[in-house]
Amino acid sequence: MALSIIYEDDSVLAINKPAGLAVHKVSPTDPQETLADILLKNYPYLEGVGENPLRPGIVHRLDKETSGLMLIAKNQKSFEHLKNLFQTHQIKKEYLALVHGQPKEDKGVIDAPLGKLGTKQTTQIKGKKELVVRDAVTDYEVTKRYKNYTLVRVMPRTGRTHQIRVHLKHIGYPLAGDKLYASKKDLPEGLHRLFLHAWKLKLPGQNGQGLALEADLPPELSLVLHNLEQDLKG
Repeated sequence: MALSIIYEDDSVLAINKPAGLAVHKVSPTDPQETLADILLKNYPYLEGVGENPLRPGIVHRLDKETSGLMLIAKNQKSFEHLKNLFQTHQIKKEYLALVHGQPKEDKGVIDAPLGKLGTKQTTQIKGKKELVVRDAVTDYEVTKRYKNYTLVRVMPRTGRTHQIRVHLKHIGYPLAGDKLYASKKDLPEGLHRLFLHAWKLKLPGQNGQGLALEADLPPELSLVLHNLEQDLKG
């Protein structure tokens, strides 16, 4: 699989990850081809960059089912720089998401701590089990309302696993195509994957010049929106 490169310099690589591609293996014997494997084929010197040999140059991740922008550090200095930017919330991320239903407000803030319960994240942190709880905050803004669905821009302030998916479910508007958190929901015409795309990234540069990156919706998601537009006209 070829990399879809959005931006590249001596320190940073920005790629547009397709849905269905895992970012890294879960163990050294994991047989699936991952983004990490593809990176090492194209950039062998990334081996040793970072903190985990399974994640060469990888500073953050996207779920396997999620498409869009990812940053890769091309050397250790860049890795430490990007890691610090993520930890101090200096990197601004924006996603496009299609949700079930019609949010009452055009914009809002979801402030709901997350705890892991098995393979799932949950906002239900009070109960029989003692969960490790982490703060999680997500901003959202409605972009377009369709019949039974709404396209929203989502701006997570924190970067917890499944944060957007769990937060949108928490307010009653789960992501279309989310088999883990909205498994019993009907799908819009043409949707065969999770409708979540990492659309924009903004970050300060190492040398004072910032980066503003953007990756358009992939064709399969654009087609879903086209079908929803036709429903509005019909």
